[in-house]
Amino acid sequence: MRRLIIYIHGKGGSAEEGEHYKMLFPDSDVIGFDYLSATPWEAKIEFPRFFDILREGYDSVILIANSIGAYFSMCALGEKNVSQALFISPIVNMEKLIKDMMAWNNIGEEELEERGTIPTDFGETLSWEYLSYVRDNPIEWHIPTSILYGEKDNLTSLLTISEFSKEIGAKLTVMKEGEHWFHTVEQMDFLDNWIRSSMEKNK
Repeated sequence: MRRLIIYIHGKGGSAEEGEHYKMLFPDSDVIGFDYLSATPWEAKIEFPRFFDILREGYDSVILIANSIGAYFSMCALGEKNVSQALFISPIVNMEKLIKDMMAWNNIGEEELEERGTIPTDFGETLSWEYLSYVRDNPIEWHIPTSILYGEKDNLTSLLTISEFSKEIGAKLTVMKEGEHWFHTVEQMDFLDNWIRSSMEKNK
């Protein structure tokens, strides 16, 4: 039985991060996706093309996606034949995140609509087009999913991730003292054990 693992990185990440998961799936092919999309509507074109090319010849596909990579995946791959999804610190309510960022910069909706785009002091550019798209295209995700969330995630609240997990029937695991970016030795050990456990439960 041929199995493919597709790893989709978060913002500022790279496909090379997928190398980490090869030791966890020694009997599978692991491929990192070095995507170019910066918006969900771009992902909706790029992600399915990549998936369809890779999918041929495999009996099953498991998706591992991080942060906004998970959000783009949910926007673009919901109708694809994915056996299981493992999401690490996923962005699950983009509208709320954008509105939170607007609040952090004291930007109102009327101002954003009028100006179109507004750069922020923390490096993100807020976009009325992006906010409007997110509102008009809510996530529909029915693939069996497990979610790993850090208790100290600064982008998504525990309430938001809990509500979303319940809504899509996902299994939620919360790491105490964990952050949005899983990167320390302790956090990566927790992540690896979570993946092993998630795979064991879904055999």
